[in-house]
Amino acid sequence: MTTLDPVNSTGTASAGTVSTEAAPEAGAAPPGARSPARGRLGLPPIRRAPGAPSRGPGATPRAPRGPIRLPLRRTRSAAADGPVRPAVAPLLAVHRSACPGGDEAELLRGYEVAERLHRGQLRKSGAPYITHPLAVAMILAGMGMDTTTLVAALLHDTVEDTPYTLGELRADFGEEVAVLVDGVTKLDGARWGERAEAETFRKIVLAAAADLRVLVIKLSDRLHNLRTLRYRPAHKRAPYAKASQELLVPFAERLGIHVLKREMDDLAFAARSPEAHAATGRAVRAALRLAGPAFAPAVARIRAALAEHGVRARVRIRPSHLYAVHESLGGDLAGLRPCEAARLLLLVDGEERDCYIALGAVHAALHPVAGQVRDHIAMPKDNMYRSLHTRVISPDGDPFDVIVRSEAMHPVAEYGIVAHIRQARDDAATADAVAGRRDLAWLSRLLAWQSNAPSADFLDGLRTDLAAGHLAAFTPDGRAVPLPEGATALDFAYALDAGTGDRCIGAVVNGRLAPMSVQVRSGNVVEVLTDPAGSPSPDWLDFAVTVPARMHIRRSLALRRAEEAADAGRRTLVRALAQRQLDLLAAEARGDSLAVARDLGYGEIDQMYGALEAGALGLDDLVARFTRL
Repeated sequence: MTTLDPVNSTGTASAGTVSTEAAPEAGAAPPGARSPARGRLGLPPIRRAPGAPSRGPGATPRAPRGPIRLPLRRTRSAAADGPVRPAVAPLLAVHRSACPGGDEAELLRGYEVAERLHRGQLRKSGAPYITHPLAVAMILAGMGMDTTTLVAALLHDTVEDTPYTLGELRADFGEEVAVLVDGVTKLDGARWGERAEAETFRKIVLAAAADLRVLVIKLSDRLHNLRTLRYRPAHKRAPYAKASQELLVPFAERLGIHVLKREMDDLAFAARSPEAHAATGRAVRAALRLAGPAFAPAVARIRAALAEHGVRARVRIRPSHLYAVHESLGGDLAGLRPCEAARLLLLVDGEERDCYIALGAVHAALHPVAGQVRDHIAMPKDNMYRSLHTRVISPDGDPFDVIVRSEAMHPVAEYGIVAHIRQARDDAATADAVAGRRDLAWLSRLLAWQSNAPSADFLDGLRTDLAAGHLAAFTPDGRAVPLPEGATALDFAYALDAGTGDRCIGAVVNGRLAPMSVQVRSGNVVEVLTDPAGSPSPDWLDFAVTVPARMHIRRSLALRRAEEAADAGRRTLVRALAQRQLDLLAAEARGDSLAVARDLGYGEIDQMYGALEAGALGLDDLVARFTRL
């Protein structure tokens, strides 16, 4: 069958509903049916509204009509929950539907504590503050997260914004909830000053290394803040949206939670460029109105080819989200075609091999564009995304994109780490799924360099690391080395270890000699050439790209400068003391030099000599101190 993915108010394809009112749809299914993927994730079956017409297998794709909004599947009435407060009844209902084994009593207790603590506090909109943590919990419940995560979401601002302490929270709700809340709690700006933002994000990264649910809560928190951004002062909206796109949206992409990423991107786009957002929205809506008939000939050919190859698959028209269209086309929106505003998604009812057969069927039905096939099944992305991508020519001559994945791959493609957490919820491997860092090379890379980055450099490094694309190069013995796009052979060397990077003098890439400045491409085999006497040079910073490489180079250069300054300062002091018949070498042997250094507040004599060379110490004063020994 063929369906058109619904889209939300910002133009984002809603493969899964991330709403404060409804549970997500992780993949369409026949009316009343429960797809294998949804059953595996514990998602409720999709139900057609009473009286809605059924669309059979031969139906032509159609575009959405009217305002583009997230389709909200209302939960049962709050009255059905008896004495439960109406405000929390929808949350309980969504959680009950997605997680039948959830602890509703604990969830209600978490709400009651949060409501009591936030009572009297208001949002910028004038609404009671409790509406925010409740909305965050609803977003998470819509993705099917566990009770512990929802309780932490309800309480996530209590330690930061109320007298409630982390110790009290731990005593009331246990260690697991306390760890999650502490992970998303911002550091005190009064105490940390300008370092607060950087150190807060460092804290989140470290907490996520132990439990990725910290990041999932943080992303849901930011999503709701973006949804309500219109209530902030106008001059604060664009900077907040910019920071969201630079730091939080990349985290959503790295975790594979594309249902969050798409909406956050579009909301941030609306705040940063309202006119461009509105123009893009109008153009996309106009194009989507023509999507059904425009794609119909191609869909018919694909269906026939799939049947001929014996593959069962659902074909869906997938609208692109507005920010993606804007990034792709900029302001050139005149005559936006359906093939530029949407693509086809094939959900294969079968195994991996059936996906490749389906890809062959697509290429048999429509002419493929050379060099446009990407195999993310054999080579999954860092965020565990698995699909086959291709670009083909429609019968009308328009190129468009096709994505092929199995029903089993679809939840992970939409929900990323959240799907893995859900799949492992009742499994002994839950801890591994929640931590997940063994499968997330980008997080391992962040952890490797963050501890050595001062606050002033951490956020810039984080932005750089998150903004980069991904590639994998290989050592001669077959070890995969993940790198950002644009990385050089020198970055590859530092990715192996700091010592190899410091001694790098060149590389052999795919059997050919290359300078260390050569860019590495995905799939390259790189052998690093080293010199035991080699050391970093300042010009290395001109072509080193990765944060770890640049940090190590700067550190090595700073250490060398410090050593050179200490040597120069020592020579100056030797000459000055010699004029007074004093021997600095003898003073060092007796420990007198170290005593003078520590008396001046330096831990090592080289620091004192360096300060002398830098002019921070006066030569006459230092000589006088040695004379008095």
